Amino acid sequence: MFKKILIANRGEIALRIIRTCREMGIKTVAVYSTADRESLHVKFADEAVCIGPPPSRQSYLNIPAIISAAEVTGADAIHPGYGFLSENAEFSRICSEYGIKFIGATADQINSMGDKATAKETMKLSGVPVIPGSEGLIDTVEEAKALAKGIKYPVIIKATAGGGGRGMRIIRHEEEFEKLWNDAKTESAAAFGNDGLYMEKYVEDPRHIEIQIVGDQFGRVCHLSERDCSIQRRHQKLCEETPSPALTPELRERMGEAAIKGAAAIGYEGAGTIEFLVDKNGDFYFMEMNTRIQVEHPITEEVTDFDLIKEQIKVAAGVAISGANYFPKLYALECRINAEDPANGFRPSPGKITNLHLPGGHGVRIDSHVYSGYTIPPNYDSMIAKVIVSGQSREEVLLRMKRALQEFVIEGIKTTIPFHIKLMDDERFKSGQFTTSFMEGFDLTDL
Repeated sequence: MFKKILIANRGEIALRIIRTCREMGIKTVAVYSTADRESLHVKFADEAVCIGPPPSRQSYLNIPAIISAAEVTGADAIHPGYGFLSENAEFSRICSEYGIKFIGATADQINSMGDKATAKETMKLSGVPVIPGSEGLIDTVEEAKALAKGIKYPVIIKATAGGGGRGMRIIRHEEEFEKLWNDAKTESAAAFGNDGLYMEKYVEDPRHIEIQIVGDQFGRVCHLSERDCSIQRRHQKLCEETPSPALTPELRERMGEAAIKGAAAIGYEGAGTIEFLVDKNGDFYFMEMNTRIQVEHPITEEVTDFDLIKEQIKVAAGVAISGANYFPKLYALECRINAEDPANGFRPSPGKITNLHLPGGHGVRIDSHVYSGYTIPPNYDSMIAKVIVSGQSREEVLLRMKRALQEFVIEGIKTTIPFHIKLMDDERFKSGQFTTSFMEGFDLTDL
């Protein structure tokens, strides 16, 4: 087992990893930018190293600085968390070259799933259902138009190196094709340095369902059932739940088996998710694979009594997984609390927290790195906390979440708490009959 792990991340996920390391008797090293000097992950780690100024490219994306910090402190492994360098194949490769274990996928595995067109082809060959579309990248707009006629509108064009909805356009009519194609190419080149595009049939009003998987170094893969991530705004998740109210036991089993096939096809090592779209007929299609731990991993932990961070660390150290698949024993829901003003287009609201009261009680878990007096920097993602609740039924979980949110007091900044409280009272949400287009009809005016 590792003696010391450097956490190449910040905020709540860095703190989450530190907690598990302490329970495993492993020393920790925090890295931080000057903007995060007062963050809890810096205070709670055994050692802390400043790696640069606030801009991410000069700190949390600064590979030489992170490797130097690991060498200086004698860390024998690096946990990247999520975001930043967690799916960076070059970082995984460099860690290996320096004799430092990257707690995550190998460079080859990240590359095979990071390119969306390659990932889709890999899944197709493995027998995983994929959305009809191009066989790979499309070279010209003329070729794309011809393909669109064959698979029928609407279609969606996506950046092969994309994420977060960038380099993505839905095209409903041929007349708008060329403009949207060029817009997507320009945006993709600016965001990722890669303007490659591919195309798929656009699945109208689907559910976004992801299957949590874990693979070890011996070729074994298991799944820990699904999470429903359909409540989104501009392709960014707002809350997640498990089990999904849309899945039957039979569909759950088939999707779990498909996810295992997909992960096994690349000999996947570590924790990750296979993401699917599920249409109104109950047919599911591979969308992408995330080769890292997910923001919403705690709800899976709560319903399976399974520490996913601990499992990541054990797998990286060469420990075999049990090989058993897990299904939810309870219900769980997570609300992401962002420093944003939902009444004003979810505008970011960085600043100093003047007063903070965290909710508690049976079945309530808070993952957060903030405290009263903490100043939220404007340089990073606006998520400041996750409220996770669990219970015996979905109805119990919704009531418990509303109670927890009403107890959650954050003063000095705007947050998304009012939005989530209103969501808990929404009849469409309470019924479980929602899709990824849910937010298009959600009224934000009275928050």
